[in-house]
Amino acid sequence: MVKCNGFLFDLDGTLVDSLAVVERAWCQWGDRFGIAHQDILSYIHGKQAITSLRHFMVGQPESAIQAEFLALEKLEASDTDGIVALPGARALLDQLNAAQIPWAIVTSGSVPVAAARREAAQLPRPKVMVTAEQVARGKPQPDAYLLGAERLGLEPADCVVVEDAPAGIASGLAAGCKVIAVNAPASTPDLDKVDMVLDSLAQLVVEVLPGGEIALKKRT
Repeated sequence: MVKCNGFLFDLDGTLVDSLAVVERAWCQWGDRFGIAHQDILSYIHGKQAITSLRHFMVGQPESAIQAEFLALEKLEASDTDGIVALPGARALLDQLNAAQIPWAIVTSGSVPVAAARREAAQLPRPKVMVTAEQVARGKPQPDAYLLGAERLGLEPADCVVVEDAPAGIASGLAAGCKVIAVNAPASTPDLDKVDMVLDSLAQLVVEVLPGGEIALKKRT
């Protein structure tokens, strides 16, 4: 059993299935620069777009990197074809809202991209959304999840991070939060350090205890 007082959800791969859109956009970008698709796809997931661009455009002026970022952001925000809520996501968020349990979305995406994908998946609007623009250091650094906990008015140790990507799982652990891995690759580093591993959010059982604390269990 995992106990917490609030939730910090990653977006892509955790609440929404945007894999095809993400990989489509990045492969198009890689084709322009002659970068192998596998090299790109093995690096980008869970990280801010600007971090990935700086990785692949090392030595290029920052002005060129920023221009590529704006073009990629526009492409990703406008392409929502095929984006859907992942199994159990909408029901879970509706349950949290009904029980007045605090939750936030903490994403490596920018505001335009995150908003477009959440709306395309028809997920409830969070009261707190932490995006790439709001932190100096993206995942796997802890900044985003620390900010998410702060904006919920909770200590990091009282929050549970729900993540799919290795970079995000590392970020949640570094922030001192409890961590639930969902849809995470079996090869994810530190997977043995998380509090729960799920194949789907539909497996998560949420129960409010008499004192107001939240108990989480894996449905068997």
